[in-house]
Amino acid sequence: MDSLFVASLSLLILASSMYLQARGESRGSVVFLDGSPHRYIRNHAQDSSGKVNSMSSNEIAATISVLLGFAPSLSLSVDSSYKLNEVLFPNPFDRPNAIFLLEVSGVEEPVLSSEYLSSQTANVFRSRISGSSNTKLELPGEDEVSVVSLDNSLDLECNAACLDKELSDLAKWMGGSYVGTIESLDGKLTVPLASGSTLSLHLAKKADLQFASILVSLVRNVKMAVEIHKDLSESSFMPSEIMTGRFTGIEALRAEYGSGDTARQGVELLQTTLLKLSDMLQVSYKGKLVGVVILNNESSPESGMLLDVTSTARFSRLLEEESSSTTESEVLLVRRSLAWITGVILLLSTLIGVYLLLNMPLTRDTLLYSNVKLD
Repeated sequence: MDSLFVASLSLLILASSMYLQARGESRGSVVFLDGSPHRYIRNHAQDSSGKVNSMSSNEIAATISVLLGFAPSLSLSVDSSYKLNEVLFPNPFDRPNAIFLLEVSGVEEPVLSSEYLSSQTANVFRSRISGSSNTKLELPGEDEVSVVSLDNSLDLECNAACLDKELSDLAKWMGGSYVGTIESLDGKLTVPLASGSTLSLHLAKKADLQFASILVSLVRNVKMAVEIHKDLSESSFMPSEIMTGRFTGIEALRAEYGSGDTARQGVELLQTTLLKLSDMLQVSYKGKLVGVVILNNESSPESGMLLDVTSTARFSRLLEEESSSTTESEVLLVRRSLAWITGVILLLSTLIGVYLLLNMPLTRDTLLYSNVKLD
C-alpha cells in the first residue's frame, strides 16, 4: 500500500513538473501579416501531424532580418534555418525591406481567430513562441537601415484639449464616438468591435485614460513613420525600414479590471486598430511591408522586450548632416587636395618610369632581350 502511494505521488510530481516546464517554455505567440500585392510569408503554421509549430526568439529575429534584406546571424542553427523556410517564400530577390514590429505585453492569446484575420488581410502566419530568453535584433549601421520608434508618448504641449481632439479623431477613424471632455471628467470613448460588442472607456478612470492615451500615441507614431517613409523615398538612397515599439495599454486594463470582459475587449480593439494600421501601411508602402505582432504573456517591466532592436535611425543622421555645412566644406577641401597631390605624384612617377625604360641597358632588360648573352 505504501509503495503504491509513493508511486502515485511520484507520478503526480512528475506530471506537475512537466506542466510547469511546458508553461515556462512558452513566452506567447507571434503573428506575421503581409498584403495582397506581394506575398512574402506562407499561410500555414502546422506540420504534417497538425501540430502548431513553434519559433524561438532567435528564429523570429532571423526571419525579420531576412525580410529586411539582411543575412541572419551566423550562430543560427541548421534546424532554425530550415524553420525559416516554413515561414518565408524562397525568392531571395523579392523582400519587402520594411517591417512593422509591435510587441504587446500582458496578452497570451489573441481574441480574434485566424479565420477572421485571414479574411481581413491577405496572408497570416501564426506560431507559438518557445523559450523564455530575450534576443537582440542586431541590424547593420544607420546607413543601411532606418529605425523608427513607436514608443514616443504624446507631446508635452498636447494638453487636455489636444488629447480630446486626438480621441475624437480616433473615434471617427474606428467608427465610434467620443463625447465629453477630459477636463470636465466626463469624457467617454465608445467603439464598436468586430465581435458585435461595444467597448466603452470612461476617461475619468486612470486605467481607461492610460489605455486610450497609449492607443492614440501608437496611431500618431505610425502616421509619423509614414511621413518619414515619404521623405526617405524621395532621397537618392533608400534604406531598409523598421518600425518597432511595445504596447502596454492592456496591462493597465488588466491591473484595474483583471482578465474580464473589459480587458478582452481592449485586446479586440487593439487588434482591430492594428488591422486598420496594417491596411494604411500596405497602401503607403505599396504592399512591400510585413507586419509582425508579438503577444508576450509576461507583463513585468523587468522582463524587457522579447526583441530588442539595436540600430540608429538614418533619418536623424541625415538631419544632423544637413545642419553641419561648414564641416562638409572642410571635408571637400581636404578630399580635393588629396586628389591633386595623388595625381601629381602619379604623373611624375609615370614620367620617371618611361625615362628609365628608354635608357635601360640591354643586360638588364631580360624580357625583351632574354636571348642576348652579354657579359
